[in-house]
Amino acid sequence: MNTLLAPPPLSAGLNFRLSTMMFLQYAIWGAWLPLLWPFLTEHRGLAAGEVGNIFAVGAIGAIIAPFIAGQIADRWFSTEKFLAISHILGGALVWQLATIDAYGGFLVFSLLYSVIYSPTLSLTNSLSFHHLPDRDRDFGKVRIWGTVGWIAAGIAIGQWLLHSHTPPNEAKEVMQAAQFAGMADAFRLSGILGVLMGFFCFALPNTPPSQGQSRSATREAWWAIRKQPLLTLFLLAVPVSCIHQFYFVHTAGFLGNLQASAEGLTTKINAVLGVGGGGLMTIGQMSELLVLALIPTLAKSLSRKTLLAIGLIAYAGRMALFANADAVGLPGVLAGVALHGLCFGCFIFVAFMIVDEETTDDVRASAQSLFNLVIIGIGIIVGSQIATKATEWATIDGDLSFNELFSYPMYASLVCLLVLVLFYPSKGNQELE
Repeated sequence: MNTLLAPPPLSAGLNFRLSTMMFLQYAIWGAWLPLLWPFLTEHRGLAAGEVGNIFAVGAIGAIIAPFIAGQIADRWFSTEKFLAISHILGGALVWQLATIDAYGGFLVFSLLYSVIYSPTLSLTNSLSFHHLPDRDRDFGKVRIWGTVGWIAAGIAIGQWLLHSHTPPNEAKEVMQAAQFAGMADAFRLSGILGVLMGFFCFALPNTPPSQGQSRSATREAWWAIRKQPLLTLFLLAVPVSCIHQFYFVHTAGFLGNLQASAEGLTTKINAVLGVGGGGLMTIGQMSELLVLALIPTLAKSLSRKTLLAIGLIAYAGRMALFANADAVGLPGVLAGVALHGLCFGCFIFVAFMIVDEETTDDVRASAQSLFNLVIIGIGIIVGSQIATKATEWATIDGDLSFNELFSYPMYASLVCLLVLVLFYPSKGNQELE
């Protein structure tokens, strides 16, 4: 009886198509996001507040997504075709960011690109969930290739900066200035990958719109998330996203300063991961590979609440190590980067699984888009402003104190953990549909 009800295995062909989709989806983003802050502040010379605004408008697309992408994919238009058109247009837009040097122009193009790219993040998830035979068993195998894509893009840019934009035998300031200028190529790489992804999407499995009880899938999805555990999950997602954004705003510059010393262990790391901080950040994605590979096993033995708690503890631990970089040294800082795997895998990845299993088929794409709204929409807008303002709070006698800077998200993570323990319902794993 149980054998007859067991889901069929994931076919090699479907696995390849969905995995390639994830690889390209996150390589597009990973090529430029970690380098945006140092590129704009150090090369373009923009003020911290202006860069914070660019990060913020970059999240507006995630806010619009549930009302555009979710509605279209759930009611009107095949998901794979929507993805194809979005990525081709997005590739053309992000290419332009390499040469736009005015604040106003960069702000406008960032907004346009966000409106086009952000919805694709949740739709690649919902398309995968639609076709995978077993969510818990198979999604990790597919999503892990998104992490590989991010790593590949980050290391590629780091190596490109090392070999094409690092003048030998120059002072640290001259060397770093050349690297900051070379970061413009990250947008060009992203544009190429975006167009490639767009054409590949036409080969994805057909994912037609569903017919729900209401013409508005978004309205039905909002109705679904008013209940526990989604209510607490969505409320927690805002501060967690702020903490997550804090990491992406400041870590590349923080690590880049360590790399610029180019001594001992750092020199050896540069030879493998490149320079600029983005390549070094891929250590976090490497650990993410391991965590995502373990999620199917962990999901069977640990409750969703426990997994979310592990993620929040990792967020706090990472920022604690960064805040005490002088005491823990480079090995401790790298351990903090590696904790990204638990942060992402045990909180954000598991959260998307919870959204999927707590909603019905006809509103799943819209529910994923609504959660995307919180994670890369509201949270990033608020988080970007806080992360920018925090540089003022943490500047002591004209010098930025990383101990002070990274203490803010550390304490915020602990508060989120307390909220989870108190309000998220305690229950065992659910029977998945």
